[in-house]
Amino acid sequence: MVQHMSLRQPVMRYENKELVEIDDEIVLEFPITIHVNGEEFATMVCTPTHLDELIIGFLASEGLIFFKDDITDLQIDEHAGHAHVNLKSKAPTNQQFYSKRLIGSCCGKSRQFYFQNDARTAKTSMSTSKIHAEACIQLMNQLQDNSIVFKHTGGVHNAALCTTSNLIVDRADIGRHNALDKIYGYCMMNKIPARNNVIVFSGRISSEVLLKAAKIGVGIVLSKSAPTDLAIELADDLNITTVGFIRGESFNVYSHPERIINT
Repeated sequence: MVQHMSLRQPVMRYENKELVEIDDEIVLEFPITIHVNGEEFATMVCTPTHLDELIIGFLASEGLIFFKDDITDLQIDEHAGHAHVNLKSKAPTNQQFYSKRLIGSCCGKSRQFYFQNDARTAKTSMSTSKIHAEACIQLMNQLQDNSIVFKHTGGVHNAALCTTSNLIVDRADIGRHNALDKIYGYCMMNKIPARNNVIVFSGRISSEVLLKAAKIGVGIVLSKSAPTDLAIELADDLNITTVGFIRGESFNVYSHPERIINT
């Protein structure tokens, strides 16, 4: 069992034309409600690890904070499923900018203010990094080798922050956006500039995933899955290189191929 991320549970398995009972490893799903300056802001459904990174990255992604020091206090009550955040500024949490909402672990757009807020926080990449084609494959292999929870449960997404040659940190979560928020929070907590680094991701590159990467500040996104058409349009506009279908010894480059070196 992967500590704090899964539990073992009896299930019925059909195999070799027989139904048999086995113990299977099931990933945990954990709701946490975030209160900002005393007001309920959002309820997230997540994997209950690295919650401080998740909350900080989420608040940064939503535009409530720009630096970790914008937070004066962060208290997490895992037993009750609540996090209380105090900010230096009285960031707006009313209906004018946001609305109380449930942010689930499922696919699809979950933000009611999707374009309004993302327009304030997504950044055009100024990255000057280039990455060797072979390094794209090697970094994806490193992420998959580190994806222990996925290997045990099949129930999480994985994301990593990397240089153009090595993995810096990886995170797992049942929500693909949560995994990226944990990476964002890690960068903020450790004051790691993301500009010339790379995001490596296990899931498809949707428009929301691409915008998360833009908010983190990277210029290159690698995935073993495909991007959507809107994600490619956004990547073109935001000067982000998107590489997908990294499988075996091949991949596709969907935007800004000038950052990929093959010499």
